[in-house]
Amino acid sequence: MTAMTLDSARSPLRLERRPRPRPGPGEILIAVEACGVCRTDLHIVDGELGSPRLPLVPGHEVVGRVAALGEGVAGRALGERVGAPWLGHSCGVCPYCRADQENLCDAPQFNGYTRDGGYATHMVAAADFVLPLDGEADPVALAPLLCAGLIGWRCLVKAGEGRRIGLYGFGAAAHILCQICRAQGREVYAFTRPGDAPAQEFARSLGAAWAGGSDEAPPDRLDAAILFAPVGDLVPTALAHLRKGGRVVCGGIHMSDIPRFPYRLLWGEREIVSVANLTRRDAAAFFPAAARAGVTTSTIPYPLEAANEALADLRGGRLSGAAVLVP
Repeated sequence: MTAMTLDSARSPLRLERRPRPRPGPGEILIAVEACGVCRTDLHIVDGELGSPRLPLVPGHEVVGRVAALGEGVAGRALGERVGAPWLGHSCGVCPYCRADQENLCDAPQFNGYTRDGGYATHMVAAADFVLPLDGEADPVALAPLLCAGLIGWRCLVKAGEGRRIGLYGFGAAAHILCQICRAQGREVYAFTRPGDAPAQEFARSLGAAWAGGSDEAPPDRLDAAILFAPVGDLVPTALAHLRKGGRVVCGGIHMSDIPRFPYRLLWGEREIVSVANLTRRDAAAFFPAAARAGVTTSTIPYPLEAANEALADLRGGRLSGAAVLVP
């Protein structure tokens, strides 16, 4: 098999040939068709998320076909299309798992972080933690749904039932969520990097009621704001645009420090919450909602060996939509 391997933080990924792995008990081997490039991958490569298992094959928006079954695997068939998201395994016995909060598991495993992921031609995954996917759909189009879509959906659920939703950072997750919000009859207010006219036009093309820079004020008070941009300075900015009782949802796994801000921005029963990881139950709700909304993903394919280029484009803010690696 071929893989793009991270040997140490803040170093380029290395193209590597290695023996094809065999799935162990309860595992499957996936022949990767496509793997999305997520901002979390960038945080890992740039050393902003500590303690990855090194050397590491990143990638957790994985679409592929079942190529081999490990001992004891039931309910999966050779050739079936599956997706491997960020949560690769949970212990099932800690207080969080027993309370149906597997995203908060005390002993989790994460694809592309604590176990090898999908920046490769093949990967091994826990059979119980892969998701069945449409075997006839375009695998490149499916890939961003495995994290950008799932995390975006969890953020929207956390945001509540409000009608006016602000999205800070209009990239892979926001462009999917914008379509779902519109299908639900909500208004989307898209905040981009200041002066990023192409991103603002992209947001408007997907039905955003308003699009502007993160340094601008929206024309109406927001019921909720979801932050996909990993910029702590945006938390008080978003709070300032909320109605009373509104909520700011921080959707990233990493964010720069939130600065001090006056209590008046929080007063009025405004809230700040975070989203941590995802659950299999999220997928059971998200994929039907995405189908009802007719979600289409905007993708930029890269060959597997160009993973460093894709990460650089994401780091530099040069993407409208999602980068996807294709072995």
